[in-house]
Amino acid sequence: MTTFILAAALMVCTSAVNEPQMWPDTAVVLDDVTVTDRRQLDFQMHSSQSSVQVSHDYLQRNYSGSLMQTLQGIPGVKAMSIGSGQSKPMIRGLGFNRMAVSEDGIKHEGQQWGDDHGLEIDQFAVERAEIIKGPSALLYGSDAIGGVLNLYSRHIPDCGFEGSVQIIGRSVNDQTGISARIGGLKGKMFYNANMTWLDYSDYRIPSDSIQYYSYYIKLKDRRLRNTAGRERDGSVMLGYAGYRFHTDLRVSDSYSRSGFFANAHGLEVRLSDIDYDRSARDIDLPYQWVNHLKVLSHTSWQMDMFTLEASLAYQNNLREELSEPVSHGYMPKPDGTLERRFLKDTYTANISLNILSVECHELRIGANAEYQKNRQSGWGFIIPSFETLQDGLYITDSYAVHDGLKLNAGVRLDHANTHIHSYRDWFKTPQEQGDSIYVERSSELRRPFNSITWSAGINRRFARWLIKANAGKSYRIPIPKELGADGINYHIFRYERGNPSLDPEESYQLDLGITYESDRLTLQFDPYVNYFPNYIYLNPTATYVEGLQLYHYSQAKVFRWGLEAQMTLNLSTHWEAEVSAEYLYARQLSGPKRGYTLPFSTPWSAQAGLCYTFKGGFAGLNAHMVGDMNEIVPPEKTTPGHWTLNLQAGKQLKAGKNAVKVLFQANNLLNVRYYDHTSYYRLIDVPEPGRNLTLMIALDF
Repeated sequence: MTTFILAAALMVCTSAVNEPQMWPDTAVVLDDVTVTDRRQLDFQMHSSQSSVQVSHDYLQRNYSGSLMQTLQGIPGVKAMSIGSGQSKPMIRGLGFNRMAVSEDGIKHEGQQWGDDHGLEIDQFAVERAEIIKGPSALLYGSDAIGGVLNLYSRHIPDCGFEGSVQIIGRSVNDQTGISARIGGLKGKMFYNANMTWLDYSDYRIPSDSIQYYSYYIKLKDRRLRNTAGRERDGSVMLGYAGYRFHTDLRVSDSYSRSGFFANAHGLEVRLSDIDYDRSARDIDLPYQWVNHLKVLSHTSWQMDMFTLEASLAYQNNLREELSEPVSHGYMPKPDGTLERRFLKDTYTANISLNILSVECHELRIGANAEYQKNRQSGWGFIIPSFETLQDGLYITDSYAVHDGLKLNAGVRLDHANTHIHSYRDWFKTPQEQGDSIYVERSSELRRPFNSITWSAGINRRFARWLIKANAGKSYRIPIPKELGADGINYHIFRYERGNPSLDPEESYQLDLGITYESDRLTLQFDPYVNYFPNYIYLNPTATYVEGLQLYHYSQAKVFRWGLEAQMTLNLSTHWEAEVSAEYLYARQLSGPKRGYTLPFSTPWSAQAGLCYTFKGGFAGLNAHMVGDMNEIVPPEKTTPGHWTLNLQAGKQLKAGKNAVKVLFQANNLLNVRYYDHTSYYRLIDVPEPGRNLTLMIALDF
């Protein structure tokens, strides 16, 4: 695989140097339109919040394994890596249930509280994406307190039949994969179908061993044993696209199976009979598998002065964790390997009415409702079974005073009910009085939550400048894990316990944006200030349960501020330079960790790149720098900074009447050994992957 990738990369780079620029207007196909698009001011006028649009070409060009690793080159966006094929999204240092992921207008609902799996979404079916930075609960409700990742797969074909095939290979984990799409348009009816297959082995790190609780563990061939996996995705969409009426139905299914790093489940693996080193591609215990089924319907009706939209969705998420049965504490050795099982059903309904008035107002009125039912089973326990019902009403108004001045405002009312079921251990635990009882881990709990959120902003454009400001309040209801958790989280190496008295988390934020755009230069500067009166976080204690340190959910006042800056300069017709940086400061203002930052905070980072484009292709070099992370929350450890060098190249070729794209990436070109401060594997001395070569060949027909 590595030899194949290197040979193809040599072909791409050689063609980039020697190609006699013969392809008219083909270079734009590979252009990165995320930040360098010359229509930034027009796009940024639509909203007073900081947002970024990402095209399908950008997703292809920057493919880095998972969707979030592909997007993390955007300032303020971070991928929390949790293995060779999975990563969690973060926006401005906030992730998990503090940011919402929306697919075709429906909030994606899986077991996103979990720390050891990524998004159950086929990244190759995504046509474009939008990242909204900052509180967005006004339109999306709870969980959008830190931002929103909007993914769009709804694509109307241009002709009777079209399609594409992508072949993918990566060296760090010997990944091979293929993704295919077909679609067609006949009259006003259209269809799309996607299929993706990925397979990868244990991934390599630039280290011969790791350290776990003072034990040194040797690694065979520098591979993190039992981190192999596979993914199977498929989707079908049928739709009708009329002049005023549009409707479509999409059914998608995403399945993945991946191993957990064997030693992440503790030192008991030393006593296992499993030979984890016999193959780099097999998946042994412990491992997980996840299947996510989604049925989504979207309908819109457009008249001269208003547009009515409605979306309905059903999601079924099934996840199982399997491991070798081992006794812990008073728990005897259980029967079977099913440690944890979670089955979640989600029903969602969204409706909105957009009204255009002659006074340059654009009024939007909407309602959302969502019902979740989650059931747990298995011999291990961490969160209880629960049901949650949420509904909300909102109204927003956008008033264009004139072409260069727009005012935005809105308000939202939300109500939610959470019902947590009681749970008792299946085994007895001795008590001080001498009796043995089935210990209650989670008690019956019913809690209602109500909230009012608001937002107001202004956009002012003049000449080549755009200045934006947005202030707002956002909220997030405590999730069942925060209210009722009581168990071992092996992947973060701690025992977690919930707090049933937690209040809804609130956030007040002020966002500013300054953009300058000329024919050759684009500047963007986005500072923000954020205050949480009651931020929810896991607080480490001095108590140990079943050999692991106990973390307890608590709340504290938190102040955050940060900024993102980016500059793009067209040096000539073919050369472009780009520099970007981001910084985040966080401080707890109350509670037992007053004066400290937040756990797993992100350090400052910057990157500088130079790209050469020509007719039919591009070649670029990028340096990514990350600062030292000395601001920590005990018992966290500091993390030294690092820098990596990355290479990108692409070439578009003709294959008859069709186009073939050859895209190549070399991440961490110098094979630097470094640690990511937000990675949980850092706690057991696991560095990030070393040199990683990626090749994608895409055929459009």
